[in-house]
Amino acid sequence: MIKMQYITLNNGVKMPLVGFGVYQIKANECEKAVKEAINVGYRLIDTAQAYYNEEGVGSAVVNSGVPRDKLFITTKVWISNAGDDKALKSIDESLRKLKTDYIDLLLIHQPFGDYYGTYRAMLKAYKQGKVRAIGLSNFYDARFIDLCENMEIKPAVVQLETHVFTQQRKMTELMAQYKTKLMAWSPLAEGKNNLFTDKTLKAIGSKYGKTNAQIALKFLAQKSIVSIPKTVHKERMIENLDIFDFNLDKEDLKRLDALDTGKPLAADFTDPKLAKFLLDYDKTFNPANS
Repeated sequence: MIKMQYITLNNGVKMPLVGFGVYQIKANECEKAVKEAINVGYRLIDTAQAYYNEEGVGSAVVNSGVPRDKLFITTKVWISNAGDDKALKSIDESLRKLKTDYIDLLLIHQPFGDYYGTYRAMLKAYKQGKVRAIGLSNFYDARFIDLCENMEIKPAVVQLETHVFTQQRKMTELMAQYKTKLMAWSPLAEGKNNLFTDKTLKAIGSKYGKTNAQIALKFLAQKSIVSIPKTVHKERMIENLDIFDFNLDKEDLKRLDALDTGKPLAADFTDPKLAKFLLDYDKTFNPANS
């Protein structure tokens, strides 16, 4: 089994550097995929209330044969559960679905709705021992700073679209002020910009005997950025985790740095249309509403 590497969050909690994401994995397929990922060697599992598959993650964890304290579970509070009271109730509901007494990392999923109330609820859950670390997802620039400056416990993690083409340099600088770690969603850019056939990644990969995906993930890992690639194929699970037996040299890192476009490829959080889509998301996609 591949030996995992870890980073230390600003509250001393250790977090695996590579995890398994379950976004868009159907509820009835999630348990099998997560069990496979755990068997392969993943110890970080990333889910969310709005993925509607927390129960599958919980069942996989319980039936994995791996002690709970060896696993790291991340979930996220959705916009429709925003606010002090609703968020607190939703955290207890996530705990029930995940079949666990605590969540390792709890994030506010989107920077919309009463996210101040949600953060206060997460702080309460943190102090009650229901959560080991708290953070944010998709918070940028001023909103990130505003929340940090007004909350006693600073976010341990911010999860953002991050990959070789969108490297989040500005946010990394801002987050460093609070010792907040960056966590990459879409670490393989959803295959955009021809990531899997990109010539720079391919040339570097040939030097180390690695694939484009492995080079892209190693680039993040070497910068201490947590990544959560998603796949339902066992061979890809193994491939995505097999990045700890080599290091990119300075020249290769420079070549990969040069791939940064400075722009998001998957989601622009300044786009009003995206905001409206996310605010209506639960009404449209929640299976309970169908």
